[in-house]
Amino acid sequence: MASPSNDSTAPVSEFLLICFPNFQSWQHWLSLTLSLLFLLAMGANIPTLLITIQLEASLHQPLFYLLSLLSLLDIMLCLTVIPKVLAIFWFELRSISFPFCFLQMFIMNSFLTMESCTFMVMAYDHYVAICHPLRYPSIITDQFVARAVVFVIARNAFVSLPVPMLSARLRYCVGNIIKNCICTSLSVSKLSCDDITFNQLYQFVAGWTLLGSDLILIVISYSFILKVVLRIKAEGAVAKALSTCGSHSIFIFFFSTVLLVLVITKLARKTIPPDVPILLNILHHLIPPALNPIVYGVRTKEIKQGIQNLLKRL
Repeated sequence: MASPSNDSTAPVSEFLLICFPNFQSWQHWLSLTLSLLFLLAMGANIPTLLITIQLEASLHQPLFYLLSLLSLLDIMLCLTVIPKVLAIFWFELRSISFPFCFLQMFIMNSFLTMESCTFMVMAYDHYVAICHPLRYPSIITDQFVARAVVFVIARNAFVSLPVPMLSARLRYCVGNIIKNCICTSLSVSKLSCDDITFNQLYQFVAGWTLLGSDLILIVISYSFILKVVLRIKAEGAVAKALSTCGSHSIFIFFFSTVLLVLVITKLARKTIPPDVPILLNILHHLIPPALNPIVYGVRTKEIKQGIQNLLKRL
């Protein structure tokens, strides 16, 4: 393993990730928890959702295609972050090359906003289903889903790409030790001897513009849904409409809560141990992927029926 660079002028060729420098004694116990969550996330997303939706013809519908996209994004985020963290815990493989570090940075930034954008598209799907049910088959089509997927990927990849590019062009001559388990833009840019003001400003504006616009559109969609639901007088119609949005609302709650806690801890980093934001950042890549398929599988009748049909064939 390469030794840290102490020369303030010599450039470095790789980074060293130092996970939880103040609590290394309990890393093995933490690795066990992370391993179980990782296996749960992979098992819940691949067999429970992706394979079920792929093999069950009754689930070949726009909403479940969007759910498949969400599962794929969760899987990619997990595979990008967690195996490297576990390799650090178990085998002391702390070194990470420049290309992989910046690739990891790009995937984390772009796929996070892709998930947010997918939530927004799913909110629009629910809006059309409840507010314009007769027009739903003509609006939410397979072509709509294809265009939505292209939009989700293109918008967020294009806006997020400058984040690792701006970080990669910096001169890293202060050292190569990243006090984090992953290559976040802030953790990496701190090692540069260049001015990083523009890097920080771009990531802040781009990130919150994407996430903020998605959240605003989600809130607008649910406002219209709530307005229509309150007008429904048919028996059981309100419960059915709210049930349609229930799983999606829980998804957004998981996603937004972890993000909010992470932001608060960063703002209060002077009073909170530095290891807390690091742990929350890792859990943000694990908890939603692990719980989302379970929530959707439990609350969605079509998916439960699809799983039962597949089990009967075995």
